[in-house]
Amino acid sequence: MDLARPSELRLIRHAESAGNVARAEALAAGAQAIEIEQRDCDVPLSPLGERQAAALGRWWARHLVPFDVVLASPYVRARETTALAQAAAGWKVPVVVDERLREKEFGTLDRLTRAGIEARFPEQAAQRHRLGKFYYRPPGGESWTDVILRLRSVFAELCRDYAGRRVAIVAHQVIVLSFRYVLEGLDEKALLAIDRGADVANCSVTTYLADAARGGELTLESYNVVAPLEEAGETVTSRPDLPIARG
Repeated sequence: MDLARPSELRLIRHAESAGNVARAEALAAGAQAIEIEQRDCDVPLSPLGERQAAALGRWWARHLVPFDVVLASPYVRARETTALAQAAAGWKVPVVVDERLREKEFGTLDRLTRAGIEARFPEQAAQRHRLGKFYYRPPGGESWTDVILRLRSVFAELCRDYAGRRVAIVAHQVIVLSFRYVLEGLDEKALLAIDRGADVANCSVTTYLADAARGGELTLESYNVVAPLEEAGETVTSRPDLPIARG
């Protein structure tokens, strides 16, 4: 009996945001905090990010059949990426905004660099070192396992509502990595090894296709593909939104 799955699932990280730029500037200056006025959910794309999103859309139009649906994080940077890419592709695909696809929440450590965490919350820095990034939950924030829990329900609904359909998800680095954990049955060690290997690039595409030989199970076709930006001659960026997102 065939499994109920989308026929294809493409996971896309949002284009470069103003927060990515502010984080890089804070690290270069050795600052303890990232200076940006907006709430994390309201941070827009950078000018480069807007060009990246348009390049993504042109790549969609050249290489892909229009999706049946796009699921997007409610964060501005993800919704802007979706809108600019669709406009550039000339597509009018339905977009469903789902709060379960939001960025991992960092609680009291939000907007702090590693230096800032160690200086202001040394006990939390020590606890994170002891537990490891997979299970550590900052005060008021989430662990990776918390994110994975919400994505399990997203995937169950994809199988129920979009079986046999072409689906794209536009979200964040941790969302892309956590979906790999869910879809491939990874464990902590395997997931963190992928994370250490390279950041998920802005506007990169990770593709799963249904494998008929395995009853329609979604199988990884490609990971962290940056061809949309390379073909357009745009700068490839892979800055994490917040420093704690990396090991």
